[in-house]
Order: sequence, then C-alpha cells, then structure tokens
Amino acid sequence: MKVDQDLNQQERDICRTIEVVPSAVTKQSTMAADNFDSNGEELYTPPLNFSMVDNGIFRSGFPDTANFSFLKTLGLRSIVYLCPEPYPEHNMEFLKDNRIHLFQFGIEGTKEPFVNIPEDTIREALKVVLDVRNHPLLIHCKRGKHRTGCLVGCLRKIQRWCLTSIFDEYQRFAAAKARLSDQRFMELFDASGFKDIPPSPCSCSRR
Repeated sequence: MKVDQDLNQQERDICRTIEVVPSAVTKQSTMAADNFDSNGEELYTPPLNFSMVDNGIFRSGFPDTANFSFLKTLGLRSIVYLCPEPYPEHNMEFLKDNRIHLFQFGIEGTKEPFVNIPEDTIREALKVVLDVRNHPLLIHCKRGKHRTGCLVGCLRKIQRWCLTSIFDEYQRFAAAKARLSDQRFMELFDASGFKDIPPSPCSCSRR
C-alpha cells in the first residue's frame, strides 16, 4: 500500500513538472511572435527618433537589440557615436558581425546654463560624416536630440541651409527639450572650412 502511495506521489510530481513546461514554451513563442506580423513577415523597429538626414546619412537615438534587424536593412558602413560612455558589448557584437565601423566622439551630455559644446570635436565628427567612404552612416547619441541635433545642424550650415530651417529641424526632434544654447552654437558655427560640400536644398529655398 505504501509503495502505491509513493508511486502516486511521484506521478503527481511528474505531472506538476510537465505542466510548467508548456507555459514557458508559450511565453517564448509569444515573444518571438511579437517580431512578426499576421502574415509571418518580420517586423522592423527603428531606433528612437530615427530619420534620414541626407543620402547615406541617418540619425537616431541609441539603438538597442530590438532595432538591430532594422539597422541591417540600411546596409550601414559606419556609426558616429556622440557619447563618452563605452559602447555596450551587444552593440559591439552587432557591429562586428555586420562589419560596421564605430567612430566615437565623446561629447558630455550637458544642461544649461553650464554648457560646453566642443567645436573641435564637432568638426572632427563632421569630417567623418561628410566622407562618402563611410556611407551609409548613422549618427546617434542617447536620445537623438541635443548632441545629434547640434551635429546635424552644423551639417546643415555646411549645406547652406538658412537658420530658420536648421532650427525647425532641431526643434522637431528636441521638442520641449530644445535648448537655446544648442541653437546659439549652431548659429555661431563657422562652416567656411568645408567649402567643397555641395549645397543641399532646404525649406527656405522653396519659399
């Protein structure tokens, strides 16, 4: 009788163990399914504040693993990273697997009134951005607002955009976090050292 009770107890334990497994499998299947639409096609998630700047030049906030499939579709050759913090290991693995070169320009994230945007660093980053051998290229900082906005704004000055359009573009990404100091930096930026860059049309030229 005791043997039968022990066997019954073992059977119940096995059943309880087996019951746990389907729920785990279901959870994994659900997570995997989130990356596909109803037709089984893979879904691509761009990084925060992603946008095309010009032919072969893109901008965004910090890309995460959920964005890697999307980034692969861009065929990137380079990433211009504007933060001083080390690039995460999983991001470095993605770059290595896809032969993407990382250019890091460590600009500290600052807030007004204590602002120090390093013009020399911006100029060095612009040389990388303007070199077509590095294209397609993605520019990003943490949220794709201030540091990325300043670099893109200076690029627009080189492309001979009017200040109104430069500020409009900057404010579109920075929104309520727009900084007067960033706009002042772009306004005073001397683009005369980049004379060989062809102009790019902006909204001013269409008015």
